Amino acid sequence: MTGRRLRPGRVALHAFLAGTSLLWIAPVAWTFYTSLRPYGDTAEHGYFSLARGVSLINYRRAWTEGDLPRHFVNTMVITAPAVLLTLILAAFVAFAVTQYRIPFGRTVLLVFTAGNLLPQQVIVTPLYWMYLHIPLPPGLSDSGLLYDSYLGVIAIHVAFQTGFCAFVMSNYMRTLPGELVEAAVMDGASVWRQFWQVVLPICRPALGALATLEFIWVYNDFFWALVLMQSGDRRPVTSALADLHGVYFVDNNLVAAGALLVALPTLIVYFALQRQFLSGLTLGATRS
Repeated sequence: MTGRRLRPGRVALHAFLAGTSLLWIAPVAWTFYTSLRPYGDTAEHGYFSLARGVSLINYRRAWTEGDLPRHFVNTMVITAPAVLLTLILAAFVAFAVTQYRIPFGRTVLLVFTAGNLLPQQVIVTPLYWMYLHIPLPPGLSDSGLLYDSYLGVIAIHVAFQTGFCAFVMSNYMRTLPGELVEAAVMDGASVWRQFWQVVLPICRPALGALATLEFIWVYNDFFWALVLMQSGDRRPVTSALADLHGVYFVDNNLVAAGALLVALPTLIVYFALQRQFLSGLTLGATRS
């Protein structure tokens, strides 16, 4: 029995993929290596040198000096409601445009999707002005405004992410057999029961994929929290990394340790839901 002949095209493809993987992994590996070295070691010998000693002291300093526990809580206060509201609203839109013939249904979906093409930086000035003039009850904001509140950051994430999620959910719902909703209608099910008990349970793969993706996107946001929040103790953990910068110099070893601690939850979520993430995004991808 002879072995398979290696084709030059396949060898070149695997070599390209291996090289690309190394290019992605190398910065993370070097960040981890830098985080283990004390600042004095890199200041004397440079970052591209062999370490004279390694320790976990930078991780302990980043955890305490950056007040990461509090900022992790702030991140979850923003991320969990934002992801939940985004998925619920996207599922509503997708159900309406796919299961019912509503006027201009596809136009509505295109408008939702087109919102993702708008660069976020374009609307910073008008959005900032609007946040400074929208009042909120005292219990929701210490300043009495939408600015510098958790609700304001949650709202902007929901506004920008709903369009993409509605597009993916609508493509997935179009693959569902129409007889399911027709049978529910024949049994006298209301629109809410059709959505909640018939369609939504079948969409769990797509919801799982989008939940993973949205968690990573909202969790990693740095821009909106920096623009729409003034109080440092309210900011999420990504924005809190700026607190690790010194006044006269930057301890890059300390920042590297803090960055890896901040990135750890996203890696855990992705690897825990990797199967649902991949299968959910591919299902329904061939329908338009």
